[in-house]
Amino acid sequence: MIDDLAVQFNVEFNILGYLLSFVQFGFIVGTLTFALLTLADRFSPSRIFMICAFLGSICNLLLLVPNITVFNLLTARFGTGFFLAGIYPVGMKIASDYYKGGLGRALGYLVGALVLGTAFPHFINEFSWSRDYKAVIISTSILAIIGGLSMWWLVNDGPYRRPVSKLQLGVITQLFSIPNFRKAAFGYFGHMWELYAFWGFVPIILKTYADIHRIELQVSFWSFVVIGIGTISCILGGLISLRTGSRKVAYNSLLISAILCITSPLLFKFPPQWFIVVLCIWGMVVISDSPQFSTMVASTSPPELRGTALTITNSIGFAITIISIQLLSFLLDKLDPTLLYLFLGIGPILGLYSIRK
Repeated sequence: MIDDLAVQFNVEFNILGYLLSFVQFGFIVGTLTFALLTLADRFSPSRIFMICAFLGSICNLLLLVPNITVFNLLTARFGTGFFLAGIYPVGMKIASDYYKGGLGRALGYLVGALVLGTAFPHFINEFSWSRDYKAVIISTSILAIIGGLSMWWLVNDGPYRRPVSKLQLGVITQLFSIPNFRKAAFGYFGHMWELYAFWGFVPIILKTYADIHRIELQVSFWSFVVIGIGTISCILGGLISLRTGSRKVAYNSLLISAILCITSPLLFKFPPQWFIVVLCIWGMVVISDSPQFSTMVASTSPPELRGTALTITNSIGFAITIISIQLLSFLLDKLDPTLLYLFLGIGPILGLYSIRK
């Protein structure tokens, strides 16, 4: 959908990278704002979720304004990202307020739902009635509104919520002074270097393979499958974490991801069936560690600051995604496309080093 939107504008720079990164940039500013003001720990998380779902859907619909300028387009993308800060980390905060144990499983389901939502626009785009990207934008905005209303009506604040009564400045420094929190956070940062760059470039990986082998591929459908299959791995990882612990699931997922990044040039030499299979495996392990890292972050932070802890790690993690997305966008026309994804291995390797003990 994003690449279809990008071709509507005749500009001298690679607008695709900016359309992807401005959502990340908005999310970074939003999560930083939420963290500094400790909003998720001071006010009802369910209410914050609903309000941000509404405002985020409005920003998304602004993309349909006739004759929209590039500046307003990027501003709308920024706004969507900003209000996502009140959805993703706040959703994890709500889950942590409901579970004293087994949080890894709960977050596995929650992040699995996020993955399915991320893949869903590719699914919509596959149908002939939705070849126009406008249908995708309208559909996802309506779903966001429904999700916000459902959260407000059906989900109360959790029994383990410990609200903070006043603004606490300096809380970020306090959190990163905790050794185990710091290790979990840096492992998460390594994971984030790879995740959104991989998701954003899945259609390009598929198109590159199709061009090399001169075959037809259903890019939107297979993009949905490769990204959406991460839903299954998040749920399985959550269930496995009940027996092995979150760290082991995160470590093994990150290890396989690192191997796939390093060997990615070989992926384009595989026959089509094996190419799809390996790409699906990559789609599974690239995200299966995410809920477990969030579990580690939540469990190593003070209960009254879990919302802020999850929010600030998200903020820094998404800041890192801007660098990796922009790096791949910059190298896209300057490097053999089969070598492009070697650079994604930097994050998993550094993440593995962080959580090795």
